[in-house]
Amino acid sequence: MSRPAAPSDLSRAELEAQVAELRGEVAELKRLVAALRDENARLKGLKGRPVIKPSGMEDATEPQRQGKRGRRRGRGKVVPRVAIEDKVIRVTVPEGSQFKGYEPYQVQDLVITARVVRYRRERWLTPTGETIVAPLPAGTRGHFGPELRRYVLMQYHQGQVTVERLVTQLQAVGISISKREVMRLLIDRQDDFLDENREVLRAGLETAAWITVDDTGARHRGANAVCTQIGNDSFAWFGTTGSKSRLNFLELLRADHTDYVINDAALDYMREHALAGPVIQQLAAHAQRQFADQAAWQSHLEQLGITALQVTPNPVRVATEAALWGAVAEHGFLHDAVIVSDDAGQFNVGTHGLCWIHAERLVHKLETFTDQQRAAQQLVRGLIWWYYADLKAYRREPTSRRRGELRARFDRIFQRTTGFVTLDRLLQRLHANKAELLMVLEHPEIPLHTNGSENDIRCQVTKRQVSGGTKTDIGRDCRDAFLGLGKTCRKLGVSFWNYLGARLGVAGAPGVPPLPELIRCRGQPA
Repeated sequence: MSRPAAPSDLSRAELEAQVAELRGEVAELKRLVAALRDENARLKGLKGRPVIKPSGMEDATEPQRQGKRGRRRGRGKVVPRVAIEDKVIRVTVPEGSQFKGYEPYQVQDLVITARVVRYRRERWLTPTGETIVAPLPAGTRGHFGPELRRYVLMQYHQGQVTVERLVTQLQAVGISISKREVMRLLIDRQDDFLDENREVLRAGLETAAWITVDDTGARHRGANAVCTQIGNDSFAWFGTTGSKSRLNFLELLRADHTDYVINDAALDYMREHALAGPVIQQLAAHAQRQFADQAAWQSHLEQLGITALQVTPNPVRVATEAALWGAVAEHGFLHDAVIVSDDAGQFNVGTHGLCWIHAERLVHKLETFTDQQRAAQQLVRGLIWWYYADLKAYRREPTSRRRGELRARFDRIFQRTTGFVTLDRLLQRLHANKAELLMVLEHPEIPLHTNGSENDIRCQVTKRQVSGGTKTDIGRDCRDAFLGLGKTCRKLGVSFWNYLGARLGVAGAPGVPPLPELIRCRGQPA
């Protein structure tokens, strides 16, 4: 049996792959240990782990609605989204009855039926010996029409139906189709959708005043991976990769561009991350500032001797991150935009804000053992909730006076000593994040939490639980693209069904403008 390679013999990419794999194994082992502990407690008749419910700070700090409380709103009138067909129903009445018109009664129904068309395509032979065959109708691809392709994409991605159940559904209504053919409908020749999904990210990053980000576990090719969400009120985008490092996040922010750029943004990043002055000087003074791909960038670092440096922080890593951030700025992405995250280290780039829900959750989940500790915890939580409500009010009506008051009040809350040592340490840690937690004071337009990202990424979690992981790169890319396009359509007020119909050439489907154009129009100032 061969011995494993020493870490010093591995490349950075191999080390990152091993670390990502080990992290996934550790997470899986943690889940297994927790499940075994619960089972052991059940067999012994003991109570399992306590279920900690969400704190409810966001809902509790919403302003009260005006008007009478407790009155539920009625359902309202049903307005169909399709043309209404009128049909008269006759009735037999006694002689002498007087006609009083019609009593309307509206019924919505759905017609699902299999339809097979045999096209008899004219075939001609020209005098020059060339054969001309009449083309198939627009939208026809292979032996399946656009309406069937739309139904398959809608059911799988938005309906979260598995491939096996899709096959069963289609065969039940009379369609002759196999699992392999359904898979082809899902992932074969979807370049147009993949291109539009990429342009959605670019348009979103170009116009965003802020974005929220999050990630979740994924499975690809039988290995642990990470799905990253990027979005705001106008778009959502997903990218599944094998790493959750900052390098990986910056590569995603380039939106499929491959270049590395040394510009003012890159040099500022190097200084902020304590890269040695001589190294910064080397990179800044060199005539070449832009590199087409990773190979060209790596060759440049080797020529300058930066790869041979054995210092902390790693100059190759910091310089590469800086060059990626420079490329993000070069393409006009995230100009003066704020990145709001849950305090995961890989997202801490550029102008960075923190989620208050995650910060308060640390206090909410703190384990207490005495009445004094519980009282201290509840006191601090009450102060945070009150403060959070006032931050919401500030976002609606920001003033310089309230800004100063909120900064001073933040210090009073998070620099207090409660006597509960664990809580006091947590408060010190949160106070150290003051600038990021109070980013909203300088940018009232940003959200105070990352609930939007958590809601967006839930569809990826559901798809992982329902359908498992992906096996091919094109399958992974299609899953990310269609889930992202579906979420983007919802945010833009576009029916995903109509969007698919417009793109697939379904007869009679309403037109839908390119989603990147809608995002750019929404992002323009009024």
